[in-house]
Amino acid sequence: MTFIKNIRIQKDKSPQKNTSRLRKMRGYAEDYLFMMPYLLIFFVFTVLPVIIAVILSFTYFNVLETPSFVGFDNYVHLLVEDSLFMLAFKNTLILSVITGPIGFILSLFLAWVLNEFGPKLRAFLTLLFYAPTISGGAYMIWQIIYSGDSYGYLNGILLNFNIVYTPIQWTTDEQYMMVAAIIVIIWMSFGAGFLSFVAGFRNIDKSLYEAAAVDGLKNRWQELWYITLPAIKPQMMFGAVMSITSSFGMGDIISGIFGFPSTNYGLHTLVHHMQDYGNIRYEMGYACAIAVMLFIIMVGANSLIQRLLRGIGD
Repeated sequence: MTFIKNIRIQKDKSPQKNTSRLRKMRGYAEDYLFMMPYLLIFFVFTVLPVIIAVILSFTYFNVLETPSFVGFDNYVHLLVEDSLFMLAFKNTLILSVITGPIGFILSLFLAWVLNEFGPKLRAFLTLLFYAPTISGGAYMIWQIIYSGDSYGYLNGILLNFNIVYTPIQWTTDEQYMMVAAIIVIIWMSFGAGFLSFVAGFRNIDKSLYEAAAVDGLKNRWQELWYITLPAIKPQMMFGAVMSITSSFGMGDIISGIFGFPSTNYGLHTLVHHMQDYGNIRYEMGYACAIAVMLFIIMVGANSLIQRLLRGIGD
């Protein structure tokens, strides 16, 4: 009998909870109204394209004809028969595993160092590091640096010091292409995440350091681990997401410097594979399947990084 009474009590309480939630939502009606334009734009240009891509990934669609449902054929072909996809996956994994963490750590370290400078010098150096990411085709300067003749800056230096005796083809030789691409991507990695770190360091309450000194913190490294990094966890989360997203989507930079396709597909990434089938072959269903796989990999990588960052300061 008591069990039945408890069930009845819970049933009686559930409508009250729903009405209280509705009252709270009505109290924030003006807030939701102000959010509506952004939510509408976010849904139309972000959520809806993802949903459409997932649906089209199960079809054969060549843009000219009506999409025809093919089930999991695109994914089976992608994972079992498409050897170029596996090469693109390997290249993407190598580039993202190396450039993502290195770019994140460098951005965090430089922001920490810049925080110790005066306002004017800090602003100048922040602009200096951030400029490549807002300058459009600034990465094209690397075409001159990596030029395959003796007039290229890098080849010129190596030839003048007799380190090499013939110019190196940095953008076409498979032996050097991956390293050259990693350098460019890291150079371009000081973007929005870097700015968020700079802002995060400036907003830390200085009294926390004084309290930590009283509690017995001995050096700057303990101060960094137990005070500074936990205080900027939101900025670190944002920087990690931006760093991983940018490392997975560097296809345009690679194409601009190393060509599309690169020599023997040495720098062929998932973005290039998607562009090949979507923009050249017009097999949009298959291209959407590649996009969905890339999306799943990025979401998985972001969730893994966020789990790791939660342990900072423990």
